[in-house]
Order: sequence, then structure tokens, then C-alpha cells
Amino acid sequence: MAKKITTVFFCQECGHESSKWMGQCPACKKWNTFVEEKVSVTGSGMGGASKTAAVREAPKPVEISAISLNDGERMMTGIAELDRVLGGGIMQGSLILVGGDPGIGKSTLLLQVCRQLSLAGRKVLYISGEESLKQIKLRAMRIGEFQDNMLLLCETNLGLVEEAIRRVNPKAVIIDSIQTMYQEEVSSAAGSVSQVREATNVFLRLAKQLGISIFIVGHVTKEGTVAGPRVLEHMVDTVLYFEGDRYASYRILRGVKNRFGSTNEIGVFEMRKEGLAEVKNPSEYMLSGKPKGASGSVVVCSVEGTRPILVEIQALVCRTNFGIPRRQTTGTDFNRVNLLMAVLEKRLGLQIGDCDAYVNIAGGMKINEPATDLGIVMAIVSSFRNRAVDEKTLVFGEVGLSGEVRAVTMAQQRVLEAKKLGYDAVIMPRVNLEGMEPVKGIKVIGVGGIGEAIDLI
Repeated sequence: MAKKITTVFFCQECGHESSKWMGQCPACKKWNTFVEEKVSVTGSGMGGASKTAAVREAPKPVEISAISLNDGERMMTGIAELDRVLGGGIMQGSLILVGGDPGIGKSTLLLQVCRQLSLAGRKVLYISGEESLKQIKLRAMRIGEFQDNMLLLCETNLGLVEEAIRRVNPKAVIIDSIQTMYQEEVSSAAGSVSQVREATNVFLRLAKQLGISIFIVGHVTKEGTVAGPRVLEHMVDTVLYFEGDRYASYRILRGVKNRFGSTNEIGVFEMRKEGLAEVKNPSEYMLSGKPKGASGSVVVCSVEGTRPILVEIQALVCRTNFGIPRRQTTGTDFNRVNLLMAVLEKRLGLQIGDCDAYVNIAGGMKINEPATDLGIVMAIVSSFRNRAVDEKTLVFGEVGLSGEVRAVTMAQQRVLEAKKLGYDAVIMPRVNLEGMEPVKGIKVIGVGGIGEAIDLI
């Protein structure tokens, strides 16, 4: 049957389809998200007989008691930080999306995963739409030796890729990247909304039917989200983001979605000439080079997933030379810092409204947990009064608009992490002291408001 070329509009956020352009998407209520694409439409021609056959061939439901969990075992990658983020290894038959800035190390990490799985005797298929076989080989030689069960394929045709996966039937597949795959039946260009959605549908079906774990690499936009329709993140089982400065040595792998584990779990890596190396103790790594006796420096404890991590908050407060004071933050929420400065001015009477303020999370991590509020407040006051906070004191707690210090989660684990790294005292919310087991070798000080915490400086 002849194909008819027509123009449709897709929402980049949710994938909603419309015959005309609209300013606001009626499905997700986002503005200016519709893009125009040309698609080919073919008449279905499905009669009553075909519909009856389709119903007759439909799979039968299975009792939940008849399902064996032996087939759902996880594969360990041999990279402990990645296994932690995935929730204990790769779940068989899962579809995993890996996003990050260009040059951050996505392909390097996935090549290391392929090497570890191949060394364990598992067949792995690496499909690249951006590099040639020789280019992949050159990058692989930097990482180490590979086994013969590591297979490479350079192809962008989705039909040929699907055929190769079914023929090889590997344990894991790497797709680098999803924006390069195209379906011949879809007339739009590779990387468009319809092409990305169709390719993800194909890989999702392969993963569930054949029990193959598939990693797909996704490019990111300037806002830091995966390019393409937002529905892409809803379709996959796990979404991993690589964070960090491409020119720095550290990399942070964060799980923002995981159907088989906890979300916001992080893994810390260091980029070396032989590839990405795991950082076993992120707290010690983040605090390396911390100044001694400097004002405006406070160590706080933040919980990422199930892991407590100690980071240094630095603040610099000085009188402004302009009519409007300048505020700048790195690694934390800008509006949250302005709010905390307003609380200090209102509740404690500090005249910091005419001061420039700069707040930085040392080490390059991005932390928005409310438990760091008290550390930000103490760092700002320490810099304003030019009084240093004891370098062996840890701080954490959420600050309310009335200046009260509110409870946070996992207080026991935060105190234990501070003791493990040799800290002598912890300033924390008083309400968290109730029901918490005493920890020997460290002094725990409970405060009810920011005034009490500031008096301890």
C-alpha cells in the first residue's frame, strides 16, 4: 500500500502527538515543547479476521505463585561502585539509560563493564553508532585485555541491530548511542522524537523477551537532561547520570531512577589514564586539601541514597562595593542560600544584607539536601565574623524559617561516619537525640535553634 507523508507535532517532554503546533502541551502542561516531524502513514487494512487471530495468539496470564525468581538473579559487574548504584548488580532483562555530558566517561565506564563481564565468561555485545571498530579497539587497549566473548558491531539500522542481538543472544548489550539508531519505517531523521521512542521500544521488547540486560547511552541537552522525549526516562528501568567537571579527575555516577534499588544512590570514580578507578572512601576524598584554621569552612554530612558522605562547605562574606550585593553558589541551591541569609538577618540581627556572599561545596559535588542548612548557616557566620570553626567538628541539620533546627533522617549513620573519619564532636538537631544510641569516642551536641549553634563557634 502506498505511503502518505504527513506532518505531525510531538511534545519533547511526554511524547504527546498532535496534528498542529500548540504553545502548551495538553498532556504534561509544558510550554514550547512541540517539534515538527514528517512521518509516513500506511493504512492498516486490518479486518475482522486479523483481529480475531491477534486475540487468539495473545499470551495467557500466569499465576504469580508459578513464577520462579531464579531467572531474576543479578549479574555483578565487578565494579563495586556501579553495583551499589544499580542496587546490587545488573538485573537480568533490565533496560538501563546512561546519560552525561560529552567526554565525561560514559563510554569508558561501559567498556570497563564489558571487560569485567567478558572476564567472568559472559558474552557481551557492544554496538556503536558513533565510532568505528578500530576506534573502539584503541580505547579498549587503554583499559586492558579483553576476552573473545566481547563482540563489537558498528551499525545504526535498528532492524539490523535487532537481528544481530537475536542471533548472538548475549548476556548484556551496550548501545552507544540511542540518538544514532534509526528505523527505516519511520521517515524522520535519526535522533528525532519518533526515532528515539521507536528505538527504545525495540530495545525494551528485546530486554524483556530474551532476558538481556541492555545499556543505552543518551546524549544530554544544555539543561543536563537526556535529549529526546521525556517518555524515554519513563520507559527504561534505571536512569543513571554522570556528573562532574570533564576537566576534573573525579566523576559521580548518580541513579535518579531505579526499579530494582534505591534512588539517588551515588558512586564516585576517579579518571585515570587506564580508565575510571573506584573511590572507596568518598568522604576522605572530598575532604582532601581542606584548609586548617580558616574561617568560613565547615564540614557537613549529607546522605546520598544509603551512603553518608562528608563534604566541606566554604563561604566567603565581605562588604560589597556596588549598590546591589552579589550572591553566588556552586554545588548547592542558590535560592536556598538566599533564604538562609534572610533567616540570619531576621532572627539573629546580623547585618549581612549589604554583603557579597559566595558559597561553595568543595570537591565539586552537587548537594541539595536540607540537612546541610545548618552547615551553610555556620559557614556564613564564620566568614562574616572571621572566626574559624573547629576542624574536628561536624555539623548537620535542617533550618526552618523561624531559625529552628529540625530533625533529619539517618542521624545515627551520620554520627558513625564522623567517628570513622576521626571527628571529635557533632552538632546536630536536638530532636534527633531521642532514641539514638550513644556513640563512644565522639561528643554529640544537640541544638534547637541556629542561635545555639552559632554560640558554639
